[in-house]
Amino acid sequence: METLFTKIINREIPADIVYEDDISLAFKDISPQAPFHVLIIPKKPIATINDIEEGDREVIGHLYYVAGKIAKEHGFDEAGYRVVMNCNNDGGQTVYHIHAHLLAGKPMGWPPYTDRLKVG
Repeated sequence: METLFTKIINREIPADIVYEDDISLAFKDISPQAPFHVLIIPKKPIATINDIEEGDREVIGHLYYVAGKIAKEHGFDEAGYRVVMNCNNDGGQTVYHIHAHLLAGKPMGWPPYTDRLKVG
């Protein structure tokens, strides 16, 4: 499975990388939804949350470890930040290689996307 993120991992297309290790890669989102918006991806290609297997638990935990590490390095750990992972079309996933969005630098409201929320 080759995706846009696989091409970033393989350095076939450029990205503003903020963190990398043997398991993951983090880079700035090209269409940021917050003053600080980073995508944290596993180097192992996993299409959706539904495709995570038992053996992937350490990889997934590592993504959240990296999110905390990046937030602290950039000074967002005290004020707060949001980490979210979308799944499939209705969940807002557009690239089918799982990724965590780390959003920071402004107060976050809840629920997100209240302008799209339909009640009833």
